[in-house]
Amino acid sequence: MNTRGHNRFGDEVAVSGSRLRARRLNHPSPLWGSNGVAFGPDGRLYVAQFLAGQISAVDTATGDVEVVVPMDGPVQSPDDLAFGADGSMYIADLIPGRVWRRSPQGTYTLVSDEVKVVNGITCVGDRLFVNEMRPGGRLLELFPDGGEAVVLTEGLALGNAMQLGPDGCLYYPHMMTDQVWRIPPDGGVPEVVAEEVHEPVAVRFDQGGELHVLSRGVEGIVTRIDLHGSGSRTLVTSGLVGLDNAAFDAENRMFVSSYASGGVTELHPDGRTREIVPRGLDGPYGVTVDLGGTVYVADHYRLASPAPADEGEPVAADGAREDGGVTSLTLLPFVHGVTNAGGLVHFTSQYGDVHTHDPDRRTTRRRVTGLNEPIGIAMGPDGTLVVAEAGAARVVSIDDDDTVTVLAEGLGHPGDVAFDAQGRCHVSDDLLGAVLRIGGDGTTEVVADGLGAPQGLAVLGDTLFTVETGPRRLTAISLSTGERRTEAEDLPVGQPLGTAPRTVPALFTHGMVGAPRPFAGLATGPDGSLLLAANGEGTVWQLKT
Repeated sequence: MNTRGHNRFGDEVAVSGSRLRARRLNHPSPLWGSNGVAFGPDGRLYVAQFLAGQISAVDTATGDVEVVVPMDGPVQSPDDLAFGADGSMYIADLIPGRVWRRSPQGTYTLVSDEVKVVNGITCVGDRLFVNEMRPGGRLLELFPDGGEAVVLTEGLALGNAMQLGPDGCLYYPHMMTDQVWRIPPDGGVPEVVAEEVHEPVAVRFDQGGELHVLSRGVEGIVTRIDLHGSGSRTLVTSGLVGLDNAAFDAENRMFVSSYASGGVTELHPDGRTREIVPRGLDGPYGVTVDLGGTVYVADHYRLASPAPADEGEPVAADGAREDGGVTSLTLLPFVHGVTNAGGLVHFTSQYGDVHTHDPDRRTTRRRVTGLNEPIGIAMGPDGTLVVAEAGAARVVSIDDDDTVTVLAEGLGHPGDVAFDAQGRCHVSDDLLGAVLRIGGDGTTEVVADGLGAPQGLAVLGDTLFTVETGPRRLTAISLSTGERRTEAEDLPVGQPLGTAPRTVPALFTHGMVGAPRPFAGLATGPDGSLLLAANGEGTVWQLKT
């Protein structure tokens, strides 16, 4: 299948509804993020997709994408991969700390389940090496046919993608200290190769033996280091936000991945790029729009903005604008819910934080920390921020002094909050299957129940809209009569059809890993339209009467 016609939620998606006109603001994402990459024995580029829990193979000549390791298989969160001498694929399954072997025939064998936060992985002939992406992590040799792991060194400051260099040593980054290190594969004393390298996330050698260090930052910097002589450096700024990994083909062409926006891109030595698989959104989750019509989406690793086509021009899966029709505004820490008010963008992080971002000054201020799974966020009539704290089963407010006040508790799993014209607060609860109204004394009353996992909420006039992620429909509820009607069906939200829901694992505390919890946000635009975060296919839909 060709990527420009491919939708990760299904080849054909058409939101249906009798009253609403629906159009995409950006094209679907063929890849659900892109992390470790490696060329396989068949010449295709294999891409680990941590967020999706799957691995796809890409034909770099045509851009065709084929899912090889599906998301409902034994591998949970693949972040890097490598191929052994016999054609076996070795997979670093990051969150559960497992290393897998997938044979050329497609059978899976667990190599190890004792490597914590396993990430960087590489093969040297028939030998297998991995490292840990954690403070004080280890670099180990594993033995697929049995045998106790050998620890080569400890004390890694967040290890990541590594490779054997032309001198026979293993090279790996220290992400926390901006260094590149090396160590002989048979053990020895590790040695610093380079310091003050810009946000290193992966080290790669080209066919000529030149070292390339990829940066995970917003500029998309690759640092080339001459190890043969002077040690001089050349910086290439690609503009590819959130680089993750790279692979060189037999013709020494460099192909890079992005954890922040997915896709696969050929990166030339002078910084020019050629899109192989379009980039796009990893989510999106929360969505909001300002009075000028600028749309903001919470996309897990970043705050981003779809770039709408001209009015009346739908963006189909073959749309071809830069970054999949999406502009990266800034990299942010696991942004999940988002709202706009007074020219500022407020967002929740699934790691328990609430932040306020100033798009003009490009500054971000942390307001609150320590919340338990905050998701939806809205600005109340009194100027306070109101947050659905799902993990604590409550709704809280945050005032100008960043004081947290509980508005309602004892809920199920609140997902989103929205205010009506009378200033009343409503909350969706996908565990209770209901939308509730919160009273001033903390009591709640049912506005609508019997819903199928409602998440995103928005209010237009007397009508409250919610996204039912179970039946994948948009439901309108009259706030005066309680009457319901279905406004749109077949929404591309939640898991792709035919796949089992993924269990979101426990999160780690060092702030580097964790899969996003599913959330399909909803917002109203200044023109009276609705904006839907279609997290199943990586798009924002505009719905208008």
